[in-house]
Amino acid sequence: MSTIDADSDRIEKAQAEPEMGDLLVAYLNQLGVEYVFGVPGGAIEPLYNALARSERQGGVRAVVARHETGAAFMADGYARNTGKLGVCCSTTGPGATNMITGVASAYENNVPMLAITAQTAISTFGKGAIQDSSCTGINTVGLYQHCTRYNTLISHPAQFEHKLSAAIMSAMGSPAGPAHISVPRDVMALPSISQGANYQLHELLDRPALIDSAAVKQLYRELAVAKKVVFIIGDEACDAIGSILSLAVKMKADIVVTPQGKGLVSPYHPQFKGVFGFAGHLSAKAALTNPEVDLVLAAGARFGEFSSNAWDTKTLLNGKLVHVESTEANLTRTPMARLHVRGCLATIFDHIVDKFGIDCSHYVRAVNPRNVKIDIGARHFEFDDEKAYRSSAIPIKPQRVMRDLPKLFPGNTRFLVDTGNSLAWGTHYLHPYDRRMSGKRTDRGGLFSASVDFASMGWAIGSAIGTALADRNRAVVCITGDGSWLMSGQELTVAIEEQLKVVFVIMNDSAYGMVKHGQTLTGAEPTANQLAVVDFCALAESMGAQANIIESPKDLNNLDIKGICRRAGPTVLDVRIDANEAPPIGLRTNVLQSG
Repeated sequence: MSTIDADSDRIEKAQAEPEMGDLLVAYLNQLGVEYVFGVPGGAIEPLYNALARSERQGGVRAVVARHETGAAFMADGYARNTGKLGVCCSTTGPGATNMITGVASAYENNVPMLAITAQTAISTFGKGAIQDSSCTGINTVGLYQHCTRYNTLISHPAQFEHKLSAAIMSAMGSPAGPAHISVPRDVMALPSISQGANYQLHELLDRPALIDSAAVKQLYRELAVAKKVVFIIGDEACDAIGSILSLAVKMKADIVVTPQGKGLVSPYHPQFKGVFGFAGHLSAKAALTNPEVDLVLAAGARFGEFSSNAWDTKTLLNGKLVHVESTEANLTRTPMARLHVRGCLATIFDHIVDKFGIDCSHYVRAVNPRNVKIDIGARHFEFDDEKAYRSSAIPIKPQRVMRDLPKLFPGNTRFLVDTGNSLAWGTHYLHPYDRRMSGKRTDRGGLFSASVDFASMGWAIGSAIGTALADRNRAVVCITGDGSWLMSGQELTVAIEEQLKVVFVIMNDSAYGMVKHGQTLTGAEPTANQLAVVDFCALAESMGAQANIIESPKDLNNLDIKGICRRAGPTVLDVRIDANEAPPIGLRTNVLQSG
């Protein structure tokens, strides 16, 4: 028998006798999940066999990352932009430990994720098998314990369906977050205990929109009598943002956002006062400290260090605060608030706008900033360094890069900023032309995304790939640093293989920039912050990507952006920025010094 015939027989046999891996895949297909991000290996091979069979039938398929952390970041980006479960997988041992950083990042940001790791065969546990990750080896289930909502080893086929269902429901629960199942190779390869998915998880996950009716009534009374209101919006308000903005317009309330929630509000909204917290705007803080303000309404916000302005009790965390949340855990950080409202945010705010008689059935759009002078725009806040923002100096100022990117790319482009100086520059200076003022939205989330709380370097690189796979028709711009790129830039080859329209903007200063500038601001030793000078353009071209070196505003503005956005495949921009420009990171350095 030829090798081809033997392979055909094996495939037909596998299709006739579904394995436990096929049962797992059946549930992912039931939920409409399109991709499993991971790196293959011997112990996880039965799952990849099932994914190959699924792909041939038009179902969920594998996307092969270059590092397991990148796989988790890709699943993170996919989940954020679809509202579906993000799924990542790894083989046993170092594959599983590599993936932990990306899983931990999703945990801190309440991103629904299923992390699947393998184990060696059960019969080898405790015998010194290669990459043994059981309780008698490097206990990966133990390692995942503190960064998951659900965490288990599936040791018997009778457990498989129930534990898988519990993991998925936990990942999509409140708070959302990663769930981890670890499956021995022999268990994953056993014949399936059923011919398909027995449980209707897609119906179980469609939960009724329960709210605290008494608290909602009290919220309406508080708003009805308030004289001056400020809204502060976090990223978890994405599903309710249309109603929230419609209510803010009706009340003529000032609007500020946390760093995580920035992408949900147009920077050209006449009531928008900027970002509060890390790399934020003085106008946002001024809005909150206005003595006329008698109510601050927070929605969908996790008030950690960066989003609370380092736990600022004078400005935010005080008795003026009303906190509206669907995630109970978020309320633990605001016990001083005078009112806590629990429930589905979309239902709560739909109810409130109905009580106020507000029509949310339409969009209200701002004047298109492209039709006015870009420096005038409709901005109602100022930057720390307006001069650098407009500067034509060479090397290019990072502030100028943030100014020009939204001007160059289409209005529906999604921007992701990485941890480090990119996060500070992007939060303060990058303002996409989202022209939606209020009304219902069909998009999930906004045009600006960051991973703030766990702050993993390289998050934006993988997440940009997951974001692009969630919607191949829209351009995605990933703004990252050379330090992050040297950690995770190999994921560029995934974007090449998948022919994704991702533009990777590398802010190249040959340094760990936040470390360097942080040392200067805190008076620390100026050490261990320099990186080798790298030609990232040449590196990207050697991998098969289109790339350009950017040294001046003219270089940036002369790019053929239409061509870049039409082309199937990624582009790398090696942006040689002015390394002496200090980012707006005072909040972080103050906390480091006070600690």
